[in-house]
Amino acid sequence: MRFFFVSIFAALLLAHPAQAGTLERAGMEKNFPPPLVVGERDDRLPIWPILKQEAGSYEVVAYAFESIDFARIPGFGGTAPNLLIALAPDGTFRDAKVIAHHEPVFLEGLGSEPLFAFVEQYVGLSARQPIRVGRPNARGSGAAPATTVDGISMATASTRVINETMLAASLAVAREKLGFGAVNAGLRVEAKPDVEPLSLAELERRGWIKRWRIAPAEVDAAFAGTGLADPDPGPPDEPFAALTLAYLNVPSIGRAILGEAAQARLMREIGPGGHAVLVISSGRWSPIPEDFLLGSVPERLTIQQGGLTVNARDAAWERRDLAPDLAAGPWTLLKIGDAAGFDPSAPWSLSVKVTRERGQIFPEKVAREIATEYRLPPELFTREVPDDGPSWTDSWRARGVELGIIAAALGLLVPVLARQDALVAQPRPFGLFRLGFLAFTLGFVGWYAQAQLSIVTLVGAARALFQTGDFGFLLYDPPSLLIWGFVLATLVVWGRGTFCGWLCPFGALQEFFAFFAKPLRIRQITVPPRLDRALRQVKYAVLAAILLAAALGSPLADGFSEIEPFKTAITLYFVRSWPFVLYAVGLLALNLFVYKGFCRYLCPLGAGLALAGRLRLLDWIPRRAECGSPCQLCKVRCRYGAIEPSGQIDYPECFQCMECVTIIGDPHQCVPQVLAAKRGKHLVPQPVAAE
Repeated sequence: MRFFFVSIFAALLLAHPAQAGTLERAGMEKNFPPPLVVGERDDRLPIWPILKQEAGSYEVVAYAFESIDFARIPGFGGTAPNLLIALAPDGTFRDAKVIAHHEPVFLEGLGSEPLFAFVEQYVGLSARQPIRVGRPNARGSGAAPATTVDGISMATASTRVINETMLAASLAVAREKLGFGAVNAGLRVEAKPDVEPLSLAELERRGWIKRWRIAPAEVDAAFAGTGLADPDPGPPDEPFAALTLAYLNVPSIGRAILGEAAQARLMREIGPGGHAVLVISSGRWSPIPEDFLLGSVPERLTIQQGGLTVNARDAAWERRDLAPDLAAGPWTLLKIGDAAGFDPSAPWSLSVKVTRERGQIFPEKVAREIATEYRLPPELFTREVPDDGPSWTDSWRARGVELGIIAAALGLLVPVLARQDALVAQPRPFGLFRLGFLAFTLGFVGWYAQAQLSIVTLVGAARALFQTGDFGFLLYDPPSLLIWGFVLATLVVWGRGTFCGWLCPFGALQEFFAFFAKPLRIRQITVPPRLDRALRQVKYAVLAAILLAAALGSPLADGFSEIEPFKTAITLYFVRSWPFVLYAVGLLALNLFVYKGFCRYLCPLGAGLALAGRLRLLDWIPRRAECGSPCQLCKVRCRYGAIEPSGQIDYPECFQCMECVTIIGDPHQCVPQVLAAKRGKHLVPQPVAAE
């Protein structure tokens, strides 16, 4: 025991600082090989621009960074995963890879390949959209929206931590480089239905219909320094291009241009949250060429807001006559989907792309963009920012049914254990109840809800305590957190036994395996008392070694934690490499000879709970003066060896099976009661404080 506390003290003195990004230029160049070029790292932040040569110049195609530098969200190994993320200028993920992680379910469990594949799903998605983790294979079946990534069975909590890391780090970089990270994802802005009939002239006067004339001199200025003059300048008083833009969702604008019926039909077609922008062209150059394809994304027109390109495509709207004053040339009606994060109540811009060529044999194209701003009064719109709460709340909503069932089971367990004169006093009904509850613990809590408590959580807590200071990872596994809360509460009342005897799925599996000992005619071994006392100390040494390694930031903590077979037998359903399966099966086989030998001698989580259980407030198991001398029945029946020869209860080793409570309350089993009955007396058991 002394070794345990000395080890923890040493960990406090030697704890390592938090980790930072590990990739320098060579590492970045390895991940972004030619024709991509890694630019100079940002002066203020660890962000690397990734460049590609376009039309004789280098353009930024992505910003690369490590998530650990921007979002240290501890996973279930207690340390934050580190991801390599490349964010394109439009906010989409160009690349996403796992650099390092300590997620227990993937380390020597499922293997890291499923995690790598999970992260790769983000490529092509946009950081501007709220991305959620769905069910496994939901995207492949078409059951999930485009902003959902497939989850991984048996790794729900870990994938949610990865998702939060991906989005938090990306939005932090986007705020610095792309100008949109501060905007709330999922913002819904809609035009008010109030209609103020206005003429086209009045709309134009107010700037709600914007006329944009691009002069030839403005275009020439954009190409300054390229040596490309306009080959056909045209008359000096003629504009290079003349465009008209209007946002049609506002009824006063849309109805004046399309008419009331057509505007209503357009709103139905673009759907809730969609937006429609009209662009009409006139002049000698048009951004809408003759071969423009309806329904396509215009190559020469771009809508931008907050420094980002907004995904917009032609709505394939039926070409009918517009208002005569507007229908001066080719036009397009651009549709913006609700997932684009477009805010029509804030300023946005329309840019046109003009391309010129130089050279004859191998002509080189040079493109330049010219933009104009468009804005409408915010009073024309209603704004709704959904308050979904922190990302971990998704886990609680998604697992509400499981939480309700587990909470109901825990609510049933408390009165059964507390009222010793009720169900516990009836050997056969209580025995059936215990078997049923253990089956629930193994089948539902363990294999279905994946809520097996583990030393891995304590490892994560130790790493968070000494390295990150962030315990938020616990919130991503609500069933386990619910059971943890219950176990900690019952520790101060009953001690370790409530979890180890009732709520540990692997412990329940061992109890069921023990039933095979009798039909197999296996006689269980009684460990000699001296050896038994020595073996019980092993679990405390194991606990100290694991927590010390975790506090020091050593990866040995993950290896030491494998002394638990929980991951193999419960989390992964024995689907694992053969050494781990052989070890777990071996412990179950040992259980046939030495009842719950793992729990009594090796389990580090049991050791931690036994230590904390010393804070219990009650010596709640009733004892008699005759217990231990002369009666030894409870001691002989206790398969955990938790009753001393004196009759006292060794609470740190008690698994709360309640068999001794049942015996002492049964006048047909309790020897002092049997003898007293023969003498015509009645005995009442009383709790006896441990020495």
